[in-house]
Amino acid sequence: MQYRFSAAEVAAPEFKAKAISLVLAGGIAGGFLGPEASHWAKDLLPVPFLGSFIVLSGVALIALGVQSRVRVPAPSVAARGGGRSLSEIARQPVFVVAVLSAALGYGVMNLLMTATPLAMSFCGYPFAAAAFVIEWHVVGMYAPGFVTGSLIQRFGALRVIVAGTLLMAACVGVALADNQVGYFWAALVLLGVGWNLMYTGGTTLLTEVYTPAEKAKTQGLNDFIVFAVMGLSSFSAGALIDVAGWERMNAVALPFVAVVMFAALWLFALRRSIRPPPKAT
Repeated sequence: MQYRFSAAEVAAPEFKAKAISLVLAGGIAGGFLGPEASHWAKDLLPVPFLGSFIVLSGVALIALGVQSRVRVPAPSVAARGGGRSLSEIARQPVFVVAVLSAALGYGVMNLLMTATPLAMSFCGYPFAAAAFVIEWHVVGMYAPGFVTGSLIQRFGALRVIVAGTLLMAACVGVALADNQVGYFWAALVLLGVGWNLMYTGGTTLLTEVYTPAEKAKTQGLNDFIVFAVMGLSSFSAGALIDVAGWERMNAVALPFVAVVMFAALWLFALRRSIRPPPKAT
């Protein structure tokens, strides 16, 4: 996930949004290989899913070898520290909206994604059906990366974020419509695409709020918030679906999606209000 910032840093300014989205698009391979490897390896050893974790460890080692070959230019002396305080940076409206979009988008996505296999199990569907749904969900998360950057360049990050919230709301509507496998599949694909738009849009917005000297601490604060929310949603998914049920848990997600939508619309209106008037001809 940190590579999205590295890609933005080495890219030309006009290519920044595309660079971020293309890095995320690399997850398409994981969308197919991850669930398939999990399904194939889960009964490989006497302990269920032990084989899946061993395969995951092997993938991590391969990734480590690839990562060791990546070269990113070292920051200049002027870009290694200093700048404004984190509190001053975090008070910027753009920072607030960027973090809300990435954190709540990731949290809602992770909550519903984690709970979906549990819900499908409660409905009596085999693990293979859940693996199929998650496989296409991950494809939905990363396949839009080939076009999200272009959409941001054309329509702006805020419009793309709002589109992502609408897709997430549509995901909840589909999930509540029925409990057939096709509905789980459609809901999770919409969820993945919505996450991509919100997360890529939020990351692109974040690059606007810091100077080179402030980037490390700003990116660190952003990711701390994002992954704290994601961790909380992971821990909450099982308890929520057990206590509240699948339907209520989906309904709980809607207010968080609405917060991001209204925050993006607020920033959009704020920017329009302070835009200088056109010069007289």
